[in-house]
Amino acid sequence: MPELVFYDGVGRAVAYTEDGVHIFGFSGAPLAYIDGDSVYAFSGAHLGWYAGGWIRDHAGACVYFTEGALGGPVRPVTKVNPIKRIQRILPIKAVQRIKPIRHVDKLTWSSILQFDE
Repeated sequence: MPELVFYDGVGRAVAYTEDGVHIFGFSGAPLAYIDGDSVYAFSGAHLGWYAGGWIRDHAGACVYFTEGALGGPVRPVTKVNPIKRIQRILPIKAVQRIKPIRHVDKLTWSSILQFDE
C-alpha cells in the first residue's frame, strides 16, 4: 500500500501511514492504528471511523482526509508536508473498547477528534 498522508480541515498534513495500519505524526510519534473501518488509540479507545479516505468522528463529521478521499465537505488546498522524523517504537496495543454505533456520514468538518502527540 502506498503511503497515505492525513490532512486536517485547513490542509495541514498532521499524520501519515506507510503500511495502511499504523498512524504516525511527522514527529515520529505513533498516534493510532486502523483496524477495519475503525481508528483506535493504542490505549484501546475508539477514536473514529476510516472509510473512503476520510477519518470521521463518532458523530460522522470529517476530521482528516487523504489525497484520494471520496465525497465529504469541500477540501482545502493542501500545504507542504513537514519532514518526517524517525518513527518511534510502537506501543503495545491495549484491549479495544467497544466501538459506538456508527452515525450517518456528514458533509461537515469536526473539531472533536484530534491526534495527540
